[in-house]
Amino acid sequence: MSAAELASRARHALQSAGANPELIANRGLTLHADAVALCVADMSRSGRAHLATSEAARAWQAMRSAASDGQLRLIAVSAFRSFDHQHRLIQRRVAAGIPVDAVLQLLAPAGCSEHHTGRAFDIGTPGCEPASAAFAETAAFAWLEHNAADFGFTMSFPPGNRYGYQYEPWHWCWSAS
Repeated sequence: MSAAELASRARHALQSAGANPELIANRGLTLHADAVALCVADMSRSGRAHLATSEAARAWQAMRSAASDGQLRLIAVSAFRSFDHQHRLIQRRVAAGIPVDAVLQLLAPAGCSEHHTGRAFDIGTPGCEPASAAFAETAAFAWLEHNAADFGFTMSFPPGNRYGYQYEPWHWCWSAS
């Protein structure tokens, strides 16, 4: 899919959710195409596969192992999400009565989620509700702050981030360095 086709599809998805189709440009969001070469990076206890690119999967596994050596358990809560899956997540929240502007502070518009790249992970730890601000108070988060960069991961949405998303201490993205 070309960049122009992805942009058009993303604007259409926003419009169909009742949002301003210019939100992507207005907030300076980056478009991300769906990754195509994915592998299993981790498995949930329920047997759900968390997919990522092979490089991001290896980095995740190495980071998870290093944390484990320090007696911490990092859990993959979410990894790859397709454009269509992201769009459905947004539509469900809007259908549940959450205002679309509030939804789009919690979720990236379809086409703009780092999860599309196969390099982003939502990370949790036992005893902490997944994808909650409380994760910032855990030993796992403190470990990530000090060690994640060694594995190529950075927290994408710190407090006051320029994209207009809420603070997401659980969302970390790998990038080839």
